[in-house]
Amino acid sequence: MYLYLKALHIIFVVCWFAGLFYIVRLFVYYAEAQLKEAVEKQILSKQYQLMTHRLWFIITYPAAVLATIFGVWMLIENPALLQMPWMHVKLTFIVLLWAYHFKCHQFVKQIRTNSLQKTGSFFRIWNEGATIILFSVVFLVVLKSAINWIFGVIGIFVLAILLTLGIKYYKKIRERNKE
Repeated sequence: MYLYLKALHIIFVVCWFAGLFYIVRLFVYYAEAQLKEAVEKQILSKQYQLMTHRLWFIITYPAAVLATIFGVWMLIENPALLQMPWMHVKLTFIVLLWAYHFKCHQFVKQIRTNSLQKTGSFFRIWNEGATIILFSVVFLVVLKSAINWIFGVIGIFVLAILLTLGIKYYKKIRERNKE
């Protein structure tokens, strides 16, 4: 039974992260559509609102709930996991992931009401939050060490800094090409 739970947990975690990564891309597109001419803005906004709603409520939110249910069920089936220090750290990252998820939910609601105020650049950087959590959790689960994960997380923060610099550099290139 445990291995079936584990497989289902992994499947829904993959779906959850896929939804989180794509929803933030939709946030970028929606935010940038607000800078277009009126007709184009109206058409794109309506399409991105529909896509955002469907992705969030049909894929991402259900996957998050199911990943959590199967994860908790695994802990019930194998309570020894709760005695392992790396699991405590992993659960902390899961709390952070849910906080990230709920903040994305606020952005989804803002898109639905046409009140989103963030920029495409903000969302390009925001997207790295899920990446950092994903890397951290995968390293924790694979290494099963509450100590070694620190080196992995340091590497992830270095990666995040490099990604942020890359995003800013890419933005400068895009702005130069518009001229």
